Amino acid sequence: MNDKVYFEFPGRIVLIGFGSIGQGVLPLILRHIGIRPERISIVTADDRGRNVAEEYGVKFIKEALTRENFRRILDVNIGRGDFVLNVSVDVSSIALAKYCRGRGAMYLDTCIEPWEGGYTSPTISIARRTNYALREEALALKSGNARMPTAIITHGANPGLVSHFVKQALLNIAADLGVEDAPGSREEWARLAQKLGVTTIHIAERDTQVSSRPKRPNEFVNTWSVDGFVGEGSQPAELGWGTNERNFPRDGKRHDFGCGAAIFLMQPGAATRVRTWTPKSQNIIGYLITHGESISIADYLTVKEGTNVAHRPTVHYAYHPSDAAVLSVHELQGRNWQPQDEKRIMTDDIVSGIDELGVLLAGHKKNAYWYGSQLSVEEARRLAPHNQATSLQVTVSCLAGMIWAMENPNRGLLEPDELDHRRMLELCMPYLGPVVGEYTEWTPLSDRDRLFPEDIDKSDPWQFKNVRVF
Repeated sequence: MNDKVYFEFPGRIVLIGFGSIGQGVLPLILRHIGIRPERISIVTADDRGRNVAEEYGVKFIKEALTRENFRRILDVNIGRGDFVLNVSVDVSSIALAKYCRGRGAMYLDTCIEPWEGGYTSPTISIARRTNYALREEALALKSGNARMPTAIITHGANPGLVSHFVKQALLNIAADLGVEDAPGSREEWARLAQKLGVTTIHIAERDTQVSSRPKRPNEFVNTWSVDGFVGEGSQPAELGWGTNERNFPRDGKRHDFGCGAAIFLMQPGAATRVRTWTPKSQNIIGYLITHGESISIADYLTVKEGTNVAHRPTVHYAYHPSDAAVLSVHELQGRNWQPQDEKRIMTDDIVSGIDELGVLLAGHKKNAYWYGSQLSVEEARRLAPHNQATSLQVTVSCLAGMIWAMENPNRGLLEPDELDHRRMLELCMPYLGPVVGEYTEWTPLSDRDRLFPEDIDKSDPWQFKNVRVF
């Protein structure tokens, strides 16, 4: 087991939220960052994890943060040189990032979270309930970035780790095609994707973890935050919209502000299904859940010639969660998106399964290439306490982002795509289980048009029209 201390941190660390991710990242922080437990505080809305905090001798503050009280509660725990790790729900990431900048503290979160109701309130326009809108608001904080405390947004497994997988996958494909390239800048990475002919990127994930306790009626079961999944699943489906696309979705909408790299659909992500592929599960159908990486990767890999977009891949998440979570989503949709009364996160009750999380880069000369982690629950438990396969992929990415920020403390606001992917993978690899790259001849047209006639575009198998399940 790797017990290396990567950074001796002289400040304080505050964890906001202490669900499955908070509980899983705490032992990793204490293992790999030089800090005494008494310099770590947890601020969370409920009693979940109190026993874990006590196990490690960490201060536990039960207090729900709101617009009105968060400054008062955090002021006594956060100052110059400290670190805030936000793994909560219903607490504004943008408000916290602004606050940390003002206090001289570093910051990291796993997604751009609004205040309670920001994802689902019918009083907010659909376009403004998107991750695209939240991202644009967050990126506005880049103004005056010079020498500001480092604030890394959206750095969990996905978004986060998958951006580093994309860069490594591009390098692997380039090597296999005999394309010599060593990109360093954003523009050079985008040119490499264009040169290779990558037109489509799926964040392709299949979670096969199984609990010893079957899902009950009126219960939402998941391997990570139920509130987080329901929140993002209720948002509009979103995807980075590529230059190769010839068939604009009939329910698709463009934004009239921001970078223009993404579109949204007029239906929830958890009601939108797409075809994708992973090495172990092969062809699967997942949910097109909105995620920050769908927008940031598409934006990062955009090639511009003057003001015109010359190349941009279509990028989206394709998520097949655990079978219990699929049943839970089906029930949630039947309730017209009113959450179930009971919630359960699968942890110690998991008896088997893996979380196969990677990126599928397609459209190039070798068709499609998947690169990612195939972490089993058994290995996750061996590697780190209070973790299972899904949580460990997130928690180690949080840890890696924290270490990178501590090593680079004055870089202002950053997205995962702007970090050094080599350093991030170096930090994460010991905890990811088998990390594999595999080519496939599969396309979204494989075995199609067989039982019934389908409206498909045979001229380009990777058109989103072919990927989407109607």
